[in-house]
Amino acid sequence: MNAVDLMVEEHAYIKRMLKVVRKVCFESLENHKVNYDDFYLIIDFIRNYADCHHHKKEENFLFNKMVENLGALGEKTVKYGMLVEHDLGRYYIMTLDKSLKDLKNGNKEALLDVIANAISYADLLERHIEKENNVIYKFAQRELDDQVLKSIDDDCCKFESSNLHVRDKYVSILEKLELKYL
Repeated sequence: MNAVDLMVEEHAYIKRMLKVVRKVCFESLENHKVNYDDFYLIIDFIRNYADCHHHKKEENFLFNKMVENLGALGEKTVKYGMLVEHDLGRYYIMTLDKSLKDLKNGNKEALLDVIANAISYADLLERHIEKENNVIYKFAQRELDDQVLKSIDDDCCKFESSNLHVRDKYVSILEKLELKYL
C-alpha cells in the first residue's frame, strides 16, 4: 500500500468517528446528560489516532516533502492551508477537553462549549478530509517525482509497521463507540 492509500484509509476511520461525535453530542442535548467517559474516549482517539498517528505521517513525511520539492505553491498549500486546519482542530479538542472539565465542575453553561467545540471539530475535519483526499493528495502524487513519492511511501510504511498497536487500539475504540451510538 502506498502512503496516500494508507492516509485515505485512515481518513475513513476518522470520518466514522466524526459520525460518532455528532451522535454523542445529539444524545447529550436530547438527554441533558453528558457521558464523560465516551467524550474522553473520543478525545483520546482524536489526539492519539487522528493527530499523533495520522497527522504525524502527513506533517512529517508528505507535507515536508511537498514544501521541500514544490516551491512556493507547495509551501502555501501546506503551511497556510493544511497545517492551519490541523492547528484549528487541535484548538477545538483542547477547548472541548477544558469545557468538559468546566461542566464536570458544575458550570452547566459549559455544555454549550462542549457541543460547540465537538461539532466544530467534526465539521472542520469533514471538509479538511475532503480537501486532502480530493485535492492535496492528488496534487502531491501528480507533482512530486517518483523518487520522492517512494521515499514518502517508505517512511509511512516504516512508521505504520512500528505502530500497528496504535491503529488496532483506536479502531477498537471506534468500533465500541459505533456499536453504542450508531
